[in-house]
Amino acid sequence: MSGQPQFRYTQTPSKVIHLRNLPWECTEEELVELCKPFGRIVNTKCNVGPNRNQAFVEFTDSNQAISMVSYYASSLEPAQVRGKTVYIQYSNRQEVVNNKSAGDIAGNVLLVTIEGVEAGDVSIDVIHLVFSAFGFVHKIATFDKAAGFQALIQFTDAETAASARDLLDGRSIPRYLLPEHVDSCHLRISYSAHTDLNIKFQSHRSRDYTDPYLPVNPSAIDGTLQPVLGPDGKKAEPESNVLLASIENMQYAVTIDVLHTVFSAFGTVQKIAMFEKNGEMQVLIQYPNVAIASVAKESLEGHCIYDGGYCKLHMSYSRHTDLTVKAQNDRSRDYTIPYSALPAMQQPLPVPPGGWQNPQVTSVHAGNEYFAGAHIQALDGQTLSWDPRMQATRPNFVSAAGIIPGQAYGPPPDPSYSRNGTHLGSVPAHQGHHQ
Repeated sequence: MSGQPQFRYTQTPSKVIHLRNLPWECTEEELVELCKPFGRIVNTKCNVGPNRNQAFVEFTDSNQAISMVSYYASSLEPAQVRGKTVYIQYSNRQEVVNNKSAGDIAGNVLLVTIEGVEAGDVSIDVIHLVFSAFGFVHKIATFDKAAGFQALIQFTDAETAASARDLLDGRSIPRYLLPEHVDSCHLRISYSAHTDLNIKFQSHRSRDYTDPYLPVNPSAIDGTLQPVLGPDGKKAEPESNVLLASIENMQYAVTIDVLHTVFSAFGTVQKIAMFEKNGEMQVLIQYPNVAIASVAKESLEGHCIYDGGYCKLHMSYSRHTDLTVKAQNDRSRDYTIPYSALPAMQQPLPVPPGGWQNPQVTSVHAGNEYFAGAHIQALDGQTLSWDPRMQATRPNFVSAAGIIPGQAYGPPPDPSYSRNGTHLGSVPAHQGHHQ
């Protein structure tokens, strides 16, 4: 455990003992079971403290409390409830008074702590869906506190709130309403002292379902902040004209020109930006509209750029809508800038006299003339697993084994490539153009 002592020697003995680190919602019966071997129990107070994991137990006299504290002070076996070590000390109180706290007094507003999630994992629409099953929900406000992600939920009356509390307290939100990375979450519900919540804006953190004229904060309609629910109640991924591609199993290098070839098979590629995150190569690809991006995403998900399962793509939508490309280099390109407008140092290399090794593949869509020759070249020895010209009319495809008809590249003679995509002991292709 945390190494804390189970008791304190310096405290003045009292007939009331203070227990900490109890399991959540520890019951009075569990406390009595732990303490009754040491004397007659007069009163108990459970589930106190900010995390509701503390309790007080009052014995008939202080000798009984001293007996319990002394026993666990010298015992090799700690006091436990449900397998959790419980820390014991004398209380400063001389008696336990069970005055009801605000959380125990029934009201029409519930305070809900959602355990096991972070802000954003559970949307306000999901919260509304769960609690509106018990009656009309007037208002919802969500916020982050030390206790975790919380929500205030206002019903019409205390009876409706009590019904929701009794049936949902300790329960979990249905799994299909949660993001994939959240296994489960539990609701801890008490009553709030509020009776009428003050909601100033409709947003992704607060809603007033009684006032249709309330001003709308942009976050309420921003898909990047407020998840959208599909017909089945599951969180739908907000669509975007910018795709995020993660590349798995990069045994061969994937250049920005190869990526342009792959993604331009579905429409005009406006911008590309490559970067590494958590040791994995990722790419942002910007299309003119969501429709093109959607087709490319569905077609390329799980597809391997090279035969043999190499450079596998995993696709998702990005929250971006317009990429900022500051430089034209091997990590980022803006294809909307005319060739003539580029500084001389950022212009692409001229096509060699004999043309590129793969002259049969050309730009598929109008607007992709930029780098029309350079972007279709694969590195020596690597076999692109498909012909972009064919995929322009056939978006759903699988990787084909062997050599593409008319393709100049054969299967790699040796699968051992360095991360920069060159054969071991060979000169990178781009260096040859400067010699």
